[in-house]
Amino acid sequence: MNFTEKLNDYARLLVRVGVGLEKGQLLVIRSPIEGRDLAVACAKCAYELGAPSVHVIWSDDDLVLLRYTHAPDEVLNTVPEYERDMFRYYLDKGAAFLSFTGSDPELLKQIDGKRLQEATKHRMQAMAFYSEAMMADRNPWTVAGVPTRAWAKKVFPDAENAAAVSQLWEAIFETARVNGDAIENWKTHMETVNQKARALTALELKTLRYRSSNGTDFEIGLPEGHLWAGGGSKTPAGKPFVANIPTEEVFTLPHKDTANGVVYASMPLQYNGNTIDKFWLRFEDGKVVDFDAEIGKDVLKHLLETDEGAARLGEVALVPYDSPISNRNHLFFNTLYDENASCHLALGRAYPTCLKGGEELSKEALAERGANDSLVHVDFMVGAEDMDIDGIDRAGTVLPIFKKGNWAAEFEEIANKTI
Repeated sequence: MNFTEKLNDYARLLVRVGVGLEKGQLLVIRSPIEGRDLAVACAKCAYELGAPSVHVIWSDDDLVLLRYTHAPDEVLNTVPEYERDMFRYYLDKGAAFLSFTGSDPELLKQIDGKRLQEATKHRMQAMAFYSEAMMADRNPWTVAGVPTRAWAKKVFPDAENAAAVSQLWEAIFETARVNGDAIENWKTHMETVNQKARALTALELKTLRYRSSNGTDFEIGLPEGHLWAGGGSKTPAGKPFVANIPTEEVFTLPHKDTANGVVYASMPLQYNGNTIDKFWLRFEDGKVVDFDAEIGKDVLKHLLETDEGAARLGEVALVPYDSPISNRNHLFFNTLYDENASCHLALGRAYPTCLKGGEELSKEALAERGANDSLVHVDFMVGAEDMDIDGIDRAGTVLPIFKKGNWAAEFEEIANKTI
């Protein structure tokens, strides 16, 4: 396949399988300017499927940096009503949302941390209705990668600009299983991941216990009625979509008050245009009580101080060390990709859909059942080549889930028998 054929195959995958676009449904695309070719290919596919309108929201790293450098605080800390009205309009119309990630991973590293966090917090507060709708799967949504020069040079620093972008395109195509029939490839892959999720749900585990030679010694409880998900989601109307392409994870929500022990990050975390690296978190009764980072400690501090829920966990996700993204043996410096190369946890808001009946519960009722709430949801990677994870059920039976970074044979045997 040449580049154009792969690009069109990728676009079809994102529109048909990613957001699962249907005839008559609106599509909103959020894309960096450098992602124009992919945005146009996706729009073409959407119109061919019968979309009445495709609305593209463009972004540009240079303009974003200029805004954070020069705009007064009152401007940075305000989201115009017309912008919120636009998102409310598309949510109410049942639109599908397709977002391309590809910004410079360290775009905002020179911006004052407190100024940046205040602006981010105000935006998250103003747009909370949108993020809550996405996490409750009320509308189909997909996040996928598109190369930009700055991101490509971060991933492939020794390559010339054009070569780096070309290499990143190939990496994106490969991890998205674009090789001639991406849609069929994804149907097979999603069933494999879904089978693992069904098996984990059926176990009704009470606790997960993590151990690794890097210092991770940690356990966390799972609430009664938790559901494992992976490979795909459904809206309340039953319309299927895939929130992340690529995805290798099986995930659920933990009980917000049960994390104890220390976890060491196994990869850098890109957050808010900054890098946090070589960091650890210590938990007591669900909350971070101590932490450190060799790089980006202030950024991590501001993240944890966003609100009460930012220092608690909202997701646990299992990804085998032997996975397509991990086996590429390089960092992507982008959470969408790096989280799918490693087991990870997430600070902040839990997915209500990972609790039986959770999408119908109020925030107060969700909290009573153990679901965390926050303005943020930030994944960080903890998986390692030698990580062991045990599951303990409500009868106290211990079952190995991971051994040496991969699915344990004992769990694989159970999963293979799961319908």
